[in-house]
Formats: sequence, structure tokens, C-alpha cells
Amino acid sequence: MAREGAPVDEIAQRVSLSRGTVRNYLAAAIAKRGAANRHEAARTAAKHGWI
Repeated sequence: MAREGAPVDEIAQRVSLSRGTVRNYLAAAIAKRGAANRHEAARTAAKHGWI
């Protein structure tokens, strides 16, 4: 959903997590990949078959 540009609030609602949890998960993914933003991190993960 992040790869498609969904806002954090929408992601949180659709996966039944708090907004803060989703933000923390996305921040961790961004840091681990050295990505510029959550969209780039999600695209990189999908490109490598991780998601």
C-alpha cells in the first residue's frame, strides 16, 4: 500500500494497526534501505521480492 502511495492513516486502518505503528514500520524500512522516502523503500523491497 505504501508503494502505491497510500497515506499512513489509510494503511493503518486497512491493516488494523495504529498510525504510530505503521509510521515506525515504515521509518525502519526507510532506514534499512537507505531510501529517500517510504515509497522508494517499498518499491525497492518489491523489486527484490521481499514483499
